[in-house]
Amino acid sequence: MNMRRFLRHLFSDRAAARRAFPPSALRAIEAEIKAQESRHRGELRFAVEASLPIAHLARPLAPRERALEVFGRLRVWDTEDNSGVLIYVLLADRSVEIVADRGIAARVAQDEWDAVCRAMSEAFRAGEFERGAIDGLRRIGALLARHFAAGTRNVDELPDAPVIL
Repeated sequence: MNMRRFLRHLFSDRAAARRAFPPSALRAIEAEIKAQESRHRGELRFAVEASLPIAHLARPLAPRERALEVFGRLRVWDTEDNSGVLIYVLLADRSVEIVADRGIAARVAQDEWDAVCRAMSEAFRAGEFERGAIDGLRRIGALLARHFAAGTRNVDELPDAPVIL
């Protein structure tokens, strides 16, 4: 077990998540999700986790693995067109993961998601959480508008409000 990582997770809590993403930032993120979803058929979920549960640190759980768990827990997969996209932020690791359901993953290359994750992570490392989230959502929206354009039927299937786990 990596002791530095363990301590970072031990001392990161929901209060840290609330400081990084205060109510005003959460409202701005929700508004951006609504705006972006009007441009494409994708469904966006934004989840922030301050730290992994201690039990998860005992085994080497990578942020990507946790993002996949959260993808299922939040039922991001539960859309008619398999068009859900989870943006998962793990604050203790300053990590961002994007998990796209199979309908979108088949059209958007992983390196495009990775570029968005890197840009968001850079903003977060600079302490610019709201800006990083909004810019990331806009970049994701542009990718989805290009690969998964809105049609005549564009139903909002998942909640737009960000989640702090």
